[in-house]
Amino acid sequence: MAQLSVNKSVDPPSLRDRRKNGFLRFVRQLDLQLMVIPALVLIFVFSYIPMYGILIAFQDYKIGRSFMGSPWVGMKHFITFFQSPEFGIVMKNTIMISLLKFFIGFPAPILLALMLNEVRKMVFKRVVQTITYLPHFMSWVILGGIVGSMLATDNGSVNMLLERLNLIDEPINFLSLPEYFWSILITTNVWKEIGFGSIVYLAAIAGVDPNTYEAASIDGASRFRQIYLITLPSIMPVVSIFMILAIGNLLSAGFEDILVLAVNPALRDVSDVLDTYVIRVGINNYRYSYATAVGLFKAVISVGLLTIANYVARKSGNSLW
Repeated sequence: MAQLSVNKSVDPPSLRDRRKNGFLRFVRQLDLQLMVIPALVLIFVFSYIPMYGILIAFQDYKIGRSFMGSPWVGMKHFITFFQSPEFGIVMKNTIMISLLKFFIGFPAPILLALMLNEVRKMVFKRVVQTITYLPHFMSWVILGGIVGSMLATDNGSVNMLLERLNLIDEPINFLSLPEYFWSILITTNVWKEIGFGSIVYLAAIAGVDPNTYEAASIDGASRFRQIYLITLPSIMPVVSIFMILAIGNLLSAGFEDILVLAVNPALRDVSDVLDTYVIRVGINNYRYSYATAVGLFKAVISVGLLTIANYVARKSGNSLW
């Protein structure tokens, strides 16, 4: 005798059941949770507890006073920053340098990874990888010294090469002329980070099924066609995540690189960005509340940009949250 199936509605788990299941899952993964706890403690101690100091952005804080004992001034320091003569110059430099780093520095590791993926000589590929990601492990002080030596007017390799090619009649002091600074800064940043950034994209490309390339080759697709139709779509989730993070950091135009390369005061009109402005005006002049206000302004804008970028990326299913 045939049995009739009866559809029964299943009630969703209650909040108590979800908490119980979550606790059981935590117990089963206790060894993994113990590995994560030290990192969470470090983040909480060094990233979240110091946020208490944001209060001084709305106070007239002086050294020796407590945070709660300082007089409240509201938005005074923000208004002072917006009305300062340096606001336009600092924001223009920050936005322009950030956009140049984004549009030139962001795709550079992707292009390098695509080119290295096409190399069939493994020895040559490893040598190129080692040479390109070695500068990442050097400090900006060392790289700044190398760049300064290359661009020096006295026996600098760049000036010597240009003179030998009869492109210039006398050496050019590149690190003292504002019109060359952005080019030098962006080129140095790409040189430092292009190799290390390509490692992630090479790892993503390595996960692509080789049979897909074989099938495309049988169908007559060229190497460029395979890159466009197979490789790029396969690594697009990784590209999207890094693009979201890069957009969130658009106001982080740089700090160490600018401090090292823009030593000459003549470059201040093209090198002064939010981070260097905070150090120069806020910290060096003991205006701690003013510096905190400028830093908080940058952080709020960065969070907004990150949220917008994540919302747009969510439409394609490659968002952070």
